[in-house]
Amino acid sequence: MTAEALAYEATRGGVPGGAGTPPYLPISEHGLIGDLRSAALVGTNGTIDWYCCGRFDAPSVFASILDAEKGGCFELAPDVPARTKQFYFPDTNVLITRFFAEDGVGEIQDFMPIADDSREADRHRLIRRVVCVRGSLPFRALVAPRFDYGSQPHTVRMENGYPVFESHELSLSLTSSVPVETDDRDVWSLFKLHEGETAVFALDRLGTGILPQACPTATAEEAFEATVRYWRQWVSKSRYRGRWREMVHRSALTLKLLTYAPTGAIVAAPTTSLPEQIGGERNWDYRYVWIRDAAFCVYALLRLGFTDEAQAFMRFLTENVCISCDARGPLQIMYGVDGRRELPERELPHLEGYLGSSPVRVGNDAVDQLQLDIYGALIDSIYLYDKWGEPISSEQWDNVCGIVEWVCENWDQPDEGIWETRGGRKYFLYSRLMCWVAIERGMRIARRRGLPADMARWGGVRDAIYRRIMSHGWSAERNAFVQHEDDSVLDAALLMMPLAKFISPTDPKWLLTLDALGDELVSDSLVYRYDPQASPDGMRGEEGTFSICSFWYVEALARAGRPDEARLAFEKMLTYANHLGLYAEEIGRTGEQNGNFPQAFTHLSLISAAFILDRALG
Repeated sequence: MTAEALAYEATRGGVPGGAGTPPYLPISEHGLIGDLRSAALVGTNGTIDWYCCGRFDAPSVFASILDAEKGGCFELAPDVPARTKQFYFPDTNVLITRFFAEDGVGEIQDFMPIADDSREADRHRLIRRVVCVRGSLPFRALVAPRFDYGSQPHTVRMENGYPVFESHELSLSLTSSVPVETDDRDVWSLFKLHEGETAVFALDRLGTGILPQACPTATAEEAFEATVRYWRQWVSKSRYRGRWREMVHRSALTLKLLTYAPTGAIVAAPTTSLPEQIGGERNWDYRYVWIRDAAFCVYALLRLGFTDEAQAFMRFLTENVCISCDARGPLQIMYGVDGRRELPERELPHLEGYLGSSPVRVGNDAVDQLQLDIYGALIDSIYLYDKWGEPISSEQWDNVCGIVEWVCENWDQPDEGIWETRGGRKYFLYSRLMCWVAIERGMRIARRRGLPADMARWGGVRDAIYRRIMSHGWSAERNAFVQHEDDSVLDAALLMMPLAKFISPTDPKWLLTLDALGDELVSDSLVYRYDPQASPDGMRGEEGTFSICSFWYVEALARAGRPDEARLAFEKMLTYANHLGLYAEEIGRTGEQNGNFPQAFTHLSLISAAFILDRALG
């Protein structure tokens, strides 16, 4: 347990509340649980300090990770000093937090049962089982929800012997197998367990026709076994048998947790406003479906053999995404988990932010940006689904043709690029690259399936993009490909050039670029996206290394015939994972994890790098 986590325990003086404001756990000191609709972060201290009930993008119920005083939390831990260890029940997303105290050993088993149906579920349940494994231990619990990001008042009433937290738009019931006390806002309990004894807490969303439902020990045991069985059956379908099976499967389980089952959407991360730099303003809401991120997720899951998830994402596109062209293009860069297009960004000034990192934001104004690279990511994933999953339908092919035609007309525009810069549009090389990918993969589908397409036109535009990149994207001054046309700034996104099969991984120009990136943007295997000082992005402050770029670097080295360097870089990156094998968006100067957590981008790139590196090593 970290020093910060131990300090937290020392501050808690009683129930409810504590002796002063608790510090924040490091972002990496958390595990993730979920039910394919929403997710919760559980700290190594036993506290749930992030939970949005019902949907990833619903207003938070617990958000003490964004404001220790006002955010709300669900504390559960021994009422004595204890060391902790946290791990996942093998091959599942059931989280175990173990406490080692002087008089005994206890553990909390946190999980959210998975509904059988793929559409919206009526009941959302979060179960916390407390078990005394050895000796005897006193425990304390504090359930202190703060609805709508801590802005909406609520009351507590008793119904059928169970407390119900009631706000204007959401009501939750708490059932427990131990006695609880309550005031007008919170519920708490002090109880003692002896070896072999168990206590159960269950938090349920209430609604029309959904009443508080008891969760006795036997019911919790059945739910535990069913949840374990679900995750084990799911991950057993993986085809990966390589050297890093445990890390690859943990990444796959994490990507699955970020799936919204009712629509097939895949969110970029389950959190908002966890800072890229402590005290900085680079705090964004990632609880939405980025076309790019979701498409790359489909690619990673297809490689492992999970075709159902790819099929569900195709359904999301068909049912929820407007394909008809408008001024911005046939697609937005992101959507809500239900396919909605409006995601207005606003700040929540009443929350101080993680470790004082403000502002806290919900919604994301980047939804209105033009990011031309998303079309390549999307069409590439459709190409792979058609190849490895099942042939796309005639309607889906019509949509592909519409997108490719739009790209043919609009590829030569400045845009905000993959990194969503807010410093004005530029002619980003990566955007050009992925427009090339969109057209090239569309042509591959047409040739492979004998589908109708204007191949002469598509081929002409594809070749024009290639020539534009080679003539205006190459800097003779830097001896490297650069971030945007006729400039000299480097960009780690260019690591995708050989990965997307645009250029040979051993092409002399590419090898010079790889060396330039290694010299300027790589720090002991960790890769920065770009230099914000050399390429202003419209935001203040610095950022850490970007973990997806670090795994792209591994893959580029492996493809370039440098497997030993690639393996060392990969093994180093694995040491930056948290105790559960999870990654946030970025790695800070001293190895801390920063940004939203866990991030799909990082885990999907880990899977891809492991595959390619396995192949290179033989």
